[in-house]
Amino acid sequence: MATRKRLSPEESRAQALEAARQLLIEAGPQAVTLKAVAGRIGRTHANLLHHFGSAAGLQKELGKHLGQTVCDTIADAVRATRAGIGSVREVVDLTFDAFGPEGGGALASWMLASGNEDALDPIVEAVHRVVHDLAPEEAAHGDNPRMHETTFTLVLLAMGDALLGEQLADSLQVRRSVARDRAEAMMRAAFEAHGFAV
Repeated sequence: MATRKRLSPEESRAQALEAARQLLIEAGPQAVTLKAVAGRIGRTHANLLHHFGSAAGLQKELGKHLGQTVCDTIADAVRATRAGIGSVREVVDLTFDAFGPEGGGALASWMLASGNEDALDPIVEAVHRVVHDLAPEEAAHGDNPRMHETTFTLVLLAMGDALLGEQLADSLQVRRSVARDRAEAMMRAAFEAHGFAV
């Protein structure tokens, strides 16, 4: 009889968060339950309760995990663009994809609708950290908050596009890519204002 490999607490949490992310993408935020995640990874409901405390705790940790993972990926793309080896469109597409196909927008709206608003704090903090790291002069002086304003607008565009973009594009008979195109133009202007050739 085969025995299950004993995982460290960190490995067990990471495995559960990856399973939760897959459930989010496949079936939406309502599918991210302790029972579903436990079944996906071959663990018990009690094991996940031990790690996350509740379904809300699991969703909060998933939000934190997604926020940090997405922000790290976007930060790498921004740095590559600044170095001339990436593109502004890649930054925009990564952001929109994080909220759309990767499920970030659905998870955020689900947490808000279920009254779990504080679960968004880790996502907001991750966004704040990446902007601070990418534009430390703005944090130090506060006199030219262009990167902060650009990030704010980009995230709102990506979130709105994830939740209503397809329906609005159809209703208004506009190209589905309009929001991404506008975000790209805004990001290009922000990069150029900071002296980066793009």
